[in-house]
Amino acid sequence: MTGIPSPVLGVDSGGSGMRFALAAADGSPLGAPMVSKEPVHTGTSGIDAGHFLSQLLPAAHRLLSETGAERPAAVCVGAAGMATLGDELRAELPAALASSLGVRRLALAGDAVTAYAGALGQRPGAVVAGGTGMIALGTDLTRWRRADGWGHLLGDCGSGARIGQAGLEAAMRAHDGRRGGSVPLLARLTSVFGPAGDMPGRIYPRTDRPAVLASFAPEVAACAAEGDPVALGILTEAAGHIAEAAAAVCPPAGAGECEVAFTGGLFKMGDPLLVPLHAELAARLPHATPVPAAGDPLSGALLIASALALDDLRLPLHPQLLHVTTEQDR
Repeated sequence: MTGIPSPVLGVDSGGSGMRFALAAADGSPLGAPMVSKEPVHTGTSGIDAGHFLSQLLPAAHRLLSETGAERPAAVCVGAAGMATLGDELRAELPAALASSLGVRRLALAGDAVTAYAGALGQRPGAVVAGGTGMIALGTDLTRWRRADGWGHLLGDCGSGARIGQAGLEAAMRAHDGRRGGSVPLLARLTSVFGPAGDMPGRIYPRTDRPAVLASFAPEVAACAAEGDPVALGILTEAAGHIAEAAAAVCPPAGAGECEVAFTGGLFKMGDPLLVPLHAELAARLPHATPVPAAGDPLSGALLIASALALDDLRLPLHPQLLHVTTEQDR
């Protein structure tokens, strides 16, 4: 492959692993992304910078060698937990990437920021990223507004974990003969997990409980599509929470029309969730315009890196959400 001068590098790190990709400075992709299915370790000090670098550096060197480029013009690292668990990354990555890759411009972003950039680019608006968890982020390009993303015990209202948990609770109610139960959800619980009475032993010892709970969310959507009123009620309630989060971060009505995008696996449930969601959004945010997400968090990381390389970064900086270092800072 012929040499490509000064590409940019984007990194997307989440609960299921890491992805790495190069793009030309104008944002056009260069080859296919590399994928690591090993999630980065998190300890008492937050995200483990050493483990992060042990995956990032080999992948970056390989991608650069395939293009013939000497170093990236800019790098954007987007990581789940960056806002609250990223102190070690912010302390160690700039010098490590400068030493190993010659990086002179680096952006460290929360995954909600790269999700925003992937969905809306550098336009004002609001983005709700939903999967196992749920977070909403909005900006008028002056400052960020954040709602939820506090984990399934304190928030993530409307998320896959909370939908799955509500579905499992309704199934257990049916198992007991209590009000609010759903026989169809009980049947799906039994099919997926086994006998209902064994559920405590299958759920409580797990360290990945949010993911296990979220794995039942598609079963709730399937029951809702078949007309089960309990499942429909769960998704209608979730839609209300999602619209409420979008309303909390959308620039105010006086700022003009607000574009709202939804991104992540949660919204692949289809009409059982999307129909009540659009109804709730119209009621709570009449000045909002739902738009499709243009891309995913990895494409958002590449967009931020490209903007950084071209001195065209218009998204607002923030100490935890979007932190930029340049050669002059070191």
